[in-house]
Amino acid sequence: MKKWAKLGMMCVLAMSFTLAGCTSGGDKKGDQKAGETPKQETKQEAPKKVQDTLIVGRGGDSASLDPSIVTDGESIKIAQQVFDKLLEYKPGTTEVQAGLAESWKVSSDGLQYTFTLRKGVKFHDGTDFNADAVVFNFNRWSDPKSPYKFQGDSFDYYTSMFGADDKRVIKEVKAIDPNTVQFTLNKPSAPFLQNVAMPAFSIGSPKAIQEKKEKFKSEPVGTGPFVFKEWKRNDSITLEKNPNYWKQGLPKLNKVIVRAIPDNSARFTALQNGELDLIEGINADDLKTLEGNKNLQKVIRPSFNVGYFGFVTTKKPFDDPKVRVALSYAVNKKAIISAFFGGLAEPATNPMPPSLWGYNKDVQDYPYDLEKAKSLLKEAGYPNGLPGEYVFYAMPVSRPYMQDAKKVAEAIQADFAKIGVKTKISSPEWATYLDDVKKGEKDDLFLLGWTGDNGDPDNFLYNQLDKDNIGGNNRSRYSNDEVHSLLIEAQSATDKAKREDLYKKAQVIMKKDAPWIPLVHSTPLLGAKANVAGFVPSPTGSEAYTEVYFK
Repeated sequence: MKKWAKLGMMCVLAMSFTLAGCTSGGDKKGDQKAGETPKQETKQEAPKKVQDTLIVGRGGDSASLDPSIVTDGESIKIAQQVFDKLLEYKPGTTEVQAGLAESWKVSSDGLQYTFTLRKGVKFHDGTDFNADAVVFNFNRWSDPKSPYKFQGDSFDYYTSMFGADDKRVIKEVKAIDPNTVQFTLNKPSAPFLQNVAMPAFSIGSPKAIQEKKEKFKSEPVGTGPFVFKEWKRNDSITLEKNPNYWKQGLPKLNKVIVRAIPDNSARFTALQNGELDLIEGINADDLKTLEGNKNLQKVIRPSFNVGYFGFVTTKKPFDDPKVRVALSYAVNKKAIISAFFGGLAEPATNPMPPSLWGYNKDVQDYPYDLEKAKSLLKEAGYPNGLPGEYVFYAMPVSRPYMQDAKKVAEAIQADFAKIGVKTKISSPEWATYLDDVKKGEKDDLFLLGWTGDNGDPDNFLYNQLDKDNIGGNNRSRYSNDEVHSLLIEAQSATDKAKREDLYKKAQVIMKKDAPWIPLVHSTPLLGAKANVAGFVPSPTGSEAYTEVYFK
């Protein structure tokens, strides 16, 4: 009851028994004794309002908000908030646990997966999540003639993880009843469950996809902890709490605003000024400042990535492995790490991180040796260096595996110039950059990287460097039949030791062919206000803010 209402009742009671008036101060003068000091009412402070809006700063904007058609981390970060998957990863790990599917069974031959779905789950538009919705989504991704594959759409992750045409992993997805969905495979797939938990296979509302069509890319509808509200391109994305989320009591926040601030220093300044609560991508030079500010906290994301230099291997002279190996000797990785990573990285040798099982530690890297580089170029028929000038794409945004790609590109450009290789650095807008590098028409050389999605070597080696994925995630357009055979066999093998051996053999061949110059495995650094709690960084590079709150 409000204060003044209480006072009113006190006045009425006082008037019933005495002629004394009731003052606005609340004390009764008629009851006051001679010489007694009037009692002063204790003023109660209003309770402090708990902060319930998280403002996140990141290096770039999303390419699209439909997770099935993207491969970039900035898009996936938003998908983690708006959508759910059949399975998900335990916080801070790549260990699979229940999601929209509360349980699952696998047949003895590994060809059938039956998922029991959660009951009562709703999409943000109020429609039911059920087995038919799962079938709709998977059919949309697998059918090249689907009416819900809109202009410009390319389901690269689906193709990478589950194949296409005569190489399909999934034969059929069938609704057994509203709460049971069954996957039948054409062949056993060792990483199947790990793949299903990836954000690319988030379940969207069939009604929203059917009605919004292409607008679904900018107006996503899922079952996730937050509901999409607004997207200001290259500025911010606003999400609000899903009041009907199936995880009871969650999310703890009422709103999340994700802002795109490309410059690392500007983003860090905004955090220091209190304009942001959590940021990704901090320059190594700012680490001491972060650690010395009692109002901020340092957050370390587990290293699970590779930043690399890529050749478009279908273009001359980079179609020659000798040329690619020669240039591999010309890159000073240690100098790059010292100058631009502040010690928060290690030189990369293979296309996958050493923390992942199946990594081949016996593969030797090409050391920095300019004379060796010149000698190999001469053997390849280029005694005076390479003719012409080559377009070298450098990312325009900060990425977890490389905070300042332009500076890294300039360092590599200078090294190449020493052996007679001229390059022209180009950094188009991020969405254009990704599209150009995917097509491999405008660039000759490029910088990019990969953060593991699911804790399986297949996600690095097959996804990034198999011939099946040319035109998708295989930006180098690298093709080697022996590598392909090893990776396909590894997908179907049920024995982990055998899979590990196959992946190690593939890494040996990849090193000789050098479609990439693996540069670094970075340790991504994040910063947050000291009162931010419940944030558990994922090694995959993105996580839902479901459990985040302010102390």
